[in-house]
Amino acid sequence: MAQHTLDTIKRMEEQFVDRIAENMRTYGVSTTVGRVLGIIYMNRKPMTLEALSDETGMSKTRMSQVVREMLSLNVAHKVFEKGVRKDLYDVEKDYYQTFISIFVANWQAVIAKNRAVGKRIQNEVRRFMEGEADNLSADEMEQLNHLLKETEQWLHYYKWLDDLVDFFESGDVFHHVPKPD
Repeated sequence: MAQHTLDTIKRMEEQFVDRIAENMRTYGVSTTVGRVLGIIYMNRKPMTLEALSDETGMSKTRMSQVVREMLSLNVAHKVFEKGVRKDLYDVEKDYYQTFISIFVANWQAVIAKNRAVGKRIQNEVRRFMEGEADNLSADEMEQLNHLLKETEQWLHYYKWLDDLVDFFESGDVFHHVPKPD
């Protein structure tokens, strides 16, 4: 292949990697994770931390952190290749599954955190109301009861979000919004 053709292909692949990186930011994931994801896609085969470090110019320590994040998001996985002694990492090739994995990981964390906050506030309000019942005015009781209702709605909302996450994670979403052929 002529050098011009190779350069053109490389430039187009870099544009593709840049788009993946930008998309990851939209999904609430660092562009660094997106770049590494795109680089492995374009490599078309698993890569070592060393190869990824060379490709990105990042230290192996930083690359290890990025790969761990990708593993926790379920968009990368360690693979075995006979005769290769270093760890190899590959990425999910199905764009739909990549989106679902990121969506699920991000929202599960948000849901868990906000449910805990809602329950903590609810318990705090109830304890306060029980301990101070004799000292509270009608307006103060009304405010506290309103806060309890708000936290109840808050918890219902996060239950709904949890159900939505399950809808994606189970693949049921594709029965309602099918993948194109």
